[in-house]
Amino acid sequence: MTTSPDFSYLTALNLPSLNLLKTFSVVAKTLNLTHAADLLHITQGAVSRQITGLETALGYPLFLRQARGLTLTPRGAQLLPAVQQGLQLMGEALKRVESHPDTLRIKCPTCSMRWLLPRVIQLQNDRPDMRIELTASIAHGVDFSTEHFDAAVVFGRAPDSPRRAHLLFDEVLTPVCTPDFLPRRKGRFDLADLGDKTLLHPTRDRRDWLLWLREAGLKGLPSAKSQHFDTLDLAINSALQGYGIAIGDLTLIEDDLQVRRIIAPFPLCVASGATYTLLSPENPSPALQVAIDYLNDQARLSREKLSGLLSSSHHVVSAN
Repeated sequence: MTTSPDFSYLTALNLPSLNLLKTFSVVAKTLNLTHAADLLHITQGAVSRQITGLETALGYPLFLRQARGLTLTPRGAQLLPAVQQGLQLMGEALKRVESHPDTLRIKCPTCSMRWLLPRVIQLQNDRPDMRIELTASIAHGVDFSTEHFDAAVVFGRAPDSPRRAHLLFDEVLTPVCTPDFLPRRKGRFDLADLGDKTLLHPTRDRRDWLLWLREAGLKGLPSAKSQHFDTLDLAINSALQGYGIAIGDLTLIEDDLQVRRIIAPFPLCVASGATYTLLSPENPSPALQVAIDYLNDQARLSREKLSGLLSSSHHVVSAN
């Protein structure tokens, strides 16, 4: 036997009408009935009647009427921020629903697209009722107060955010290149062979290569040949075409490694301390929860694949 949902708490709230609250917000902003009437496109008399009606419904005055104008009463001043916030939230929600009612908007750093995009496409193929819109950015963070996204993948140190944080995976760096780019001697690759090769840098400051080389016991760059890119993806694509050897995150290139389009020639891998984290609201919609669960599962599989790879031929050290 099923029972009907209990919505009695909604009627118990005894809320004033939305129009009255909107009028109160505008009058409180202008403190002038004439100006408020102009903004609301109604008469001054209508504004006055709505404010009086709201005060009657609430049982207390919201404004002091004085010869030089209006001022908020203490209760009016206390009520105003909550009313303004509520109207703003409703307005933003209506805009999102009106533009694309079923679309989830997820922001992500450009470097994560290599891992994220094929998995989002697979989810949409499995769930044609879901629409997910990825927005790639060279910025590695997100500001939910000004950016209208349902969730975001962020890169860097563990984020300090009021939203829920789901760790996807850690950044683990190692050089990568095509299988025939470096000579192999007795089944092994030698760091000395980097001396005449082009190093592909995913950042202008060369920090990823310098970090790995330091952990490998080398000071400075072994080669004077370098190319610099604004994103990791561009550097990896250049390595795939045989233009040089890049420094890459093992998880982001796991598909290329699996089919040997690219290899990690040296056993040393360095955990930089940075992470890829999925941020989501405290109370996600059902569709967003499906996406969160799916991406968490995919990240778990990626971590397991990485553990298998590292246990067989590579080892990880944490950056100092």
